Amino acid sequence: MATFRLEIITPDRVVLDAHARSVRLPGAMGSFGVLPGHAPMVAMLAVGPIRVVHDNGDIEYVASSGGFAKVSASRVLVLADAAERASDIDVRRVEAAIEHARAQLSEGGAASYGASQAALKRAMTRLEVARKREDT
Repeated sequence: MATFRLEIITPDRVVLDAHARSVRLPGAMGSFGVLPGHAPMVAMLAVGPIRVVHDNGDIEYVASSGGFAKVSASRVLVLADAAERASDIDVRRVEAAIEHARAQLSEGGAASYGASQAALKRAMTRLEVARKREDT
């Protein structure tokens, strides 16, 4: 089966470097899928889960907090602000982050509202990805 090289990179580390059959990315204008031979493109990514189907058929999820994807026929390069594989997510820590963000939202204040909302979305994405690991 045809594959392509998938790299997910953050400013401080390589999160994933593998061959994949397909990947579904959280685009800023909606999620989109990539298969081998895809037309070249660059896309802005939103906060959300990345779904990877590895060359052996295994499915893996990565939580992403946004960034950019550069797609070519044989390679997908994801430059993420932050990314975390499902296997690396500490659920207790994520649940604490969700509670903290919710508390900040309930306290109000226009200055911190946007940042608290973004923190909550990132934490909810991490929890969603961690739960997908438990489901597989």
